[in-house]
Amino acid sequence: MTDNILETKGLTVTFGGLNANDSVNLNVPRGKFVGLIGPNGAGKTTFIDAITGYVPMSAGTATFAGEDIGSLKPHERAERGLVRTFQSLELFEDLSVRDNLLVAAYPTKWYSFILDMLYMTPKDQETEDRVNWALDIMGLTDEADAMPTDLPHGRRKLVGVARALAAKPDLILLDEPAAGLDTAESQKLGQHLREFLDHDMSVFLIDHDMGLVLSVCDYIYVLDFGEIIAEGTPAEVREDPAVKAAYLGAEAGDVQAAAAEAVVGAQSSGGE
Repeated sequence: MTDNILETKGLTVTFGGLNANDSVNLNVPRGKFVGLIGPNGAGKTTFIDAITGYVPMSAGTATFAGEDIGSLKPHERAERGLVRTFQSLELFEDLSVRDNLLVAAYPTKWYSFILDMLYMTPKDQETEDRVNWALDIMGLTDEADAMPTDLPHGRRKLVGVARALAAKPDLILLDEPAAGLDTAESQKLGQHLREFLDHDMSVFLIDHDMGLVLSVCDYIYVLDFGEIIAEGTPAEVREDPAVKAAYLGAEAGDVQAAAAEAVVGAQSSGGE
């Protein structure tokens, strides 16, 4: 039996009588890279919000590492190794890149603010090492002391991902990490993301960039109007008539598929 780090069964989220997620069944195996695609309003971010505790589930279950997490608060799920990024950058503009990661990496207790006021926050070498590790994976070591406002948008997006990495999660949920990136930046991001699997992590990605999703994921789910309409390997999803017709439209699907194949070809022939 497959060892799934995340499983949802019948997951439903209802807002005012409308099912934003309608009985979603989805699995993320350990050590795998799973993607979720769909048009605006399909319910992708709502799904991440539900499994991370930011919106309540109306029905169904979510299981992480064998534990039902439906009743846990967001920080309790994060403490168990379920960490996410957000579409908006949410960076602390008055802190350096390194300090942005340290804020996310250090465990926070009820008395932490007292220690901060007294300048008594203890140093934790293991946490410092995790921050350095996250900076290195995302190629940000040389910019560790820079302020986020001094970085171009693409680099700022990498800081947001690195901040989630600094918590050394078992599963990282990436919510539109390529939003606002150009094609070259998106390809570079994809190369970084695949490296996560080499560090005992599993990855769940949602993004509009079909080229990115098709080139980095092992398995993909397609969501439309809150329901899973297709699933399979990138090759299977790319050729699925339901995806082309209902999600992309046949012509757009062919265009996106060609773009994805070009990305894969570029990475295999000369990518870093």
